[in-house]
Amino acid sequence: MDIGFIITIFLIGFIGSFISGMVGIGGSIIKYPMLLYIPPLLGYAAFSAHEVSGISAIQVLFATIGGVWAYRKGGYLNKTLIIYMGTSILIGSFIGGYGSKLMSEGGINIVYAVLATLAAMMMFVPKKGIDNIPLDQVTFNKWLAAALAFIVGVSAGIVGAAGAFILVPIMLVVLKIPTRMTIATSLAITFISSIGATVGKITTGQFDFWTAFIMVVASLIASPIGANVGKKVNTKVLQFILAALIVATAIKIWLDIL
Repeated sequence: MDIGFIITIFLIGFIGSFISGMVGIGGSIIKYPMLLYIPPLLGYAAFSAHEVSGISAIQVLFATIGGVWAYRKGGYLNKTLIIYMGTSILIGSFIGGYGSKLMSEGGINIVYAVLATLAAMMMFVPKKGIDNIPLDQVTFNKWLAAALAFIVGVSAGIVGAAGAFILVPIMLVVLKIPTRMTIATSLAITFISSIGATVGKITTGQFDFWTAFIMVVASLIASPIGANVGKKVNTKVLQFILAALIVATAIKIWLDIL
């Protein structure tokens, strides 16, 4: 394995996981297109969409562990939300992860692009007053949360993305969860989701072991750093960063599909 290739994969994993910890996503929204396009751009062999989605699923599992660990104190983790959405998204992501083997690469990319577009639209819906709610007084519709998490899980399991990039807008816009609680809790839910997606990808052989290993090492280093930075950044800035990432990725994927 070429040292340049190792450094490239490590940096992709590090950058994606740092942003993952900071804004509460698993990082596939960034790493999926980076893994797909950067290696061949630098003269290395290209990964297939199946391999990229498999590597992403495994890496997200470890990136979210680091983020949750950094957010474990301060009342940011909503345990009820984690139980309801986590259980539903785990079931859905396993179904999506396993079933993705039956889809074409073009089909996987279209699912990814549609998810990113929906998430981008939701990020621009006004979210007034949600950050004024005390963390111990947050309420939400449990069954609506569970149903939405299941749908997200199936869709995200297909692309190995764990679903946080659509989960975060749902929690902010539909369930009205405060930003920092959304970031911390979505990391925990994404960790649960990535278990199902990872099992589905591994059992169908949709990943490259050494590439996934390098990404995991980068994740465990970068994700806690990003989470600690995220605690200090203004919530409006965090929402803007997430929205910008989702919009840019959606545009790029659609341009390639069309």
